[in-house]
This record gives sequence, C-alpha cells and structure tokens, in this order.
Amino acid sequence: MNARFQVPTPVNEPILPYAPGSAERRSFQARLAELKSRKPDIPLYIGAKEVRTRKTAQCRSPYDIGQVLGQYHLGGPAEVRAAIQAALSARKAWAAMPFEDRAAIFLKAADLLANDWRWTLNAATMLCQSKNIFQAEIDAACELIDFFRFNLHFAEQVYASQPSSPRGSWNRLEHRPLEGFVFAVTPFNFTSIAGNLPTAPAIMGNTVVWKPAASTVYTAHFIMRLLKAAGLPDGVINMVTGPSAMVGQIVFESPDLAGVHFTGSTNVFHWMWQTVGANIKRYKAYPRLVGETGGKDFVFVHPSAEAVSVAVALLRGAFEFQGQKCSAASRAYIPKSLYPKVKEALLGMLKTVRMGSPEDFSNFVNAVIDKPAYDNIKGYIDRARKNRSCKIVAGGKCDDSAGFFIEPTVIESADPKSESMVEEIFGPVLTVHVYPDSKWGETLRLCDKSSAYALTGCVFATERKAILEASRALENAAGNFYINDKPTGAVVGQQPFGGARASGTNDKAGSYLNLIRWVSPRAIKETFDPPRDYRYPFLAAD
Repeated sequence: MNARFQVPTPVNEPILPYAPGSAERRSFQARLAELKSRKPDIPLYIGAKEVRTRKTAQCRSPYDIGQVLGQYHLGGPAEVRAAIQAALSARKAWAAMPFEDRAAIFLKAADLLANDWRWTLNAATMLCQSKNIFQAEIDAACELIDFFRFNLHFAEQVYASQPSSPRGSWNRLEHRPLEGFVFAVTPFNFTSIAGNLPTAPAIMGNTVVWKPAASTVYTAHFIMRLLKAAGLPDGVINMVTGPSAMVGQIVFESPDLAGVHFTGSTNVFHWMWQTVGANIKRYKAYPRLVGETGGKDFVFVHPSAEAVSVAVALLRGAFEFQGQKCSAASRAYIPKSLYPKVKEALLGMLKTVRMGSPEDFSNFVNAVIDKPAYDNIKGYIDRARKNRSCKIVAGGKCDDSAGFFIEPTVIESADPKSESMVEEIFGPVLTVHVYPDSKWGETLRLCDKSSAYALTGCVFATERKAILEASRALENAAGNFYINDKPTGAVVGQQPFGGARASGTNDKAGSYLNLIRWVSPRAIKETFDPPRDYRYPFLAAD
C-alpha cells in the first residue's frame, strides 16, 4: 500500500430545526406515516441469516399502547450460540481487513444517516421510544452520525500511538483487536448508544454479539438495516433477542468472551462482574468490562447564581425525554435566599409545558418507555406524597389509560437523604433540597457523599471563588461536570461521556479512551544489525 490514508476530519452533525413548513419536517412526517403502515417482522441477525423463530413479541408505542409497530422474533439458547459462532467465524477476515476499508463502511453509514436514513431512524425513535422530534434528532441522527465519524478519527489516534526507536532498531506497536468476541448490551433510552456500543469495538476490528433492550428491538432493527446498507460484512455484528438472563448465561459461559460493552442498570453490571469473576478460569483472556450504569445527577446552586438560568437548566435537565437520561438532573441543592426566585421561574415555565404524543410537535413532554418504568416512577411519587419531609409542588399526576404519561414532578425535600434525593428514578421527577446559605461548604460535602453515583453534575454561580470551591469539593462526584449549564447534553468529540463510582468504568464514550479498550497492543522490536558475539565489553580483562 503506497499511501497513508486519513479519514476526513470530523465535525459535529448540524441539528435540523424542523420548523413549520420546512423540508425536513415534511420529509420526517412522510417517513413517520410510512413506518406506521409497515409493521415489520423483525428477525435475529446471525451471520448471513435473518433468523425467525416463530416465537414472537409485539413492538408497541409507549405513547399509544394500542398502536402495534411490528413484531420481533425471540431467540433461544441455540440462536445465542449460533451468534457467538458467527462472530468468531467472521473475526479473522474482519480483523485482517485494512483499516481504511473498515472505515469506509462506517463513513458510508454516517452519510446515509445524514441523508434519507435520517427520517427513518428519527421516526423509529419517536414511535418506539416516545421522543419528540428534537430529542430524536439530537440522538438518532446527530449523535449516532458523530459516533461513526469521530470514532474513526479516534481510531487513527490509537493506531498512531507509537514508541520511540533508538538507532539500530525499529520499535512498533500493533493495536490488535481482542481475541474472541465482544458482547454489546444496549439500553432503551438512546438510539445513538444502541448504535455505538456494538460499532465502536467493530471499528477496531472486533466482531460482536449485540443484545438490544427488549423495548427497543424495533429501533435496533433499523440500525442493523442501516449497517447492512453501508456494506457491513455478515457476522461482524450479530443481533440477538430473548430473555436477558438466558442470553447472559450463555455468553458468559463462552471461553471466547473477550469484552463487554454495556449501558444499563448498576445491578445488572454488578451481576456481569460477579459472573465473569466466577468464570475467570474458563476464559482464554481476561475479558474487558466497559460499562455506564446510571446516575443521580445534581444541580448545585450558589447564592450568586442567576435564578432564571437555574430554572431553565432544571426544567430542561430534569424533564427533557421525560428524565430518562442517565445524565438527567434528578436532585438540586438551592440556597434559601435564591429559592423563591428559582421556584417562581420554574413553576411558571412548567405551566406552559405541554404533555402528550410526540407526533404533536407542540408537546415538550411525552410518555415514559413502558409499564414497568411507569409503575416504578409512580411508586416514587406516591411514596414522596406520604413522606412528611417531602412536598410535591408541581406535577405528580400519572395516567396509563392510553400511554405511559407522568407529569413533570417537582418535590421539595427537607431531608437531603430522602428516597427521591438519593436513588435513581429514571423519570420526570426532580427533588429539591433548600439549604441555608451559611451551609454552602457543608452542603457541598453532603452532595458528594449522599449518592452512590458519580455520572454528571453542575454548579451555578457567578462568583469565581464559588465555582472553584464547588469544582474541588465535587471532584469525584461527577465524570462530566458542567459550570452554569444543565448536566445533560454531552456532545461527541466535545465532552467525552462517562462516570465512576456506581455510574460505571468511566471509559468515556465519544473519545479515544473508549476505543483503546477494544484493542490488545503487541510491541514489535526489529533489530537491523544483530550482535555476533555474546560477550559484553565489561567482560574484557583490565
């Protein structure tokens, strides 16, 4: 190869506004109507085969539970084992493919998604995950495009990392894919995560068994179709469905398990670590475990903060996509002197927020993902209503008659360690603790210690001293820390995303730090003029 190729320099995909009368709005609405009429029969994707087991489950819309989107086939042990074998069979050819050829596939996927596929994935995300058009656009289109393009750029950075070489020898570092297959387990809430978790290891030459969330197999199906359209070879990514415990048990028993790329609950990730530990002697190599597992994300407000900016950050951070973001603002610490202004602004804004179907573009809040999520979130609200230390000051109403709708809910808690102040709820619930201005430092320490998570958080202040104090006090409380901004909205290539403590391994999706986890380096030393005598100079006689 008489050239050193370089992928195009990535730039973040522009967010389309979908204004009334715009071309993108018309294109999207046409594709939405088309998808609603299709009702696909979704297979498992195993090697070159589309597998239909005849054991099926329905895909339904969370905001209109009477609307059947399609059906998907459920896999069993045989299908999971076949997917593992397909990944292993495809590994040699995929790992040997030159990087520029692997890169071309994902560059094509990005360009397809930036054009006509944009309407398909956005419409699927709205139908399946109840995201309004803005939330679908920033997720299913822009962020996934960014993952494809930036990850190729980050891969080049990894490959370019080379050791020094003294005269007489040449030292090289080969970044090999892992030996075996990678297991990708993706959540319901972000189409971009569903696309990134299997493709990031694949970009580095690995082959993958992918299990999407049961509630979003519909969206995953279209991701697979996009990758197929871009030319991804059979067996590189194999999509399986079925009971999580069954799939996990078979995967974690395989001696060829090389890594896990996971986003989901802390309890499930704990189980994965425990299972890998129990099976450690059976693996050919120590599996790489990369996971992001949620958060109890904070907004910490100093008395010098600007009240309206805080209120906007709380509303957007807590209630966009119904609070179903790992980074969603879930707890707030607000000084007593500023709280009346923040409360007035927040409640005033909430009165203008509309809730309903995402197909009506005037609705800011839509449905939560499914009945179990609805029941769990409603349980937190009901218990807060009975808790003497808590007061519901906005929202609190729940209705699952037509879809899974929960009003944006604001709880005031006099107890900074009440249930809704410390536990992840994953819904449109914000709990506020009002602290005495004189206890700024003490409350910072309280924020740091009162939750097991450490994903995102932010501080609002105009005094630089306060910003510095908060940044130092909360150094380990958030892997993504925002100053005078809401704790959501990390952008690929701008804010590498991930947290520590109970929030995960902090391997930073959207950066080279994540991609380097999917390679196993081999150091190569070549000596040009080898010695011809074993004796060193010190052995000579005086």
